[in-house]
Amino acid sequence: MKKDHNFMYNFFKIIFKFPFCLYYLPKWENKEVIPKEGPIIFCGNHRHLYDQFLPMIATKRIIHYMAKKEYFDGKFAWFFKATGCISVNRSIKDVKSASQAIRVLKKGYALGIFPEGTRNKTNEVLLPFKKGVVSLAQKTGATIVPFVITGKYKFLKGKLKCTFLEPLKINKEDDLDKVNETLHNMMLKAIEKSVK
Repeated sequence: MKKDHNFMYNFFKIIFKFPFCLYYLPKWENKEVIPKEGPIIFCGNHRHLYDQFLPMIATKRIIHYMAKKEYFDGKFAWFFKATGCISVNRSIKDVKSASQAIRVLKKGYALGIFPEGTRNKTNEVLLPFKKGVVSLAQKTGATIVPFVITGKYKFLKGKLKCTFLEPLKINKEDDLDKVNETLHNMMLKAIEKSVK
């Protein structure tokens, strides 16, 4: 990872962290399960543009988020590039972005993916998962760190919470469809339990 990614990532993290926390009063659970070293993939549900900030604030590790290509075409493209995000063209099977993600993990870094593939704007608790998370984990030996975000982004009273679940390791011989289903069910139950 480039040195400037280190600097810019941490710079913007400091700028956003304090007003974000003061405004939303978020809470975190089970941060201690996040591995301090080695390749990991943060994998969470996605309902709001700010969802990426909760795992970022919870760990000292720099998270390279997979972000849709459209973000890199606009006036804030410099921001996503400077903070080490990876552009993903969702209209095709983006081999280039997959290769970049693999390089990040092979170097022992952290990757961030929202497996629903887009923000969930439906009434469903959780959309079906794409297989990118489990596929990358199997190819690189990375540990999956699932997290669920509950509550709302409301000033002081949204009960916003990010809960980290038990990390998952995938073996070379594991069936990806079954593992993907297990991951989905695991996160779905955690969300439903949290909102009761």
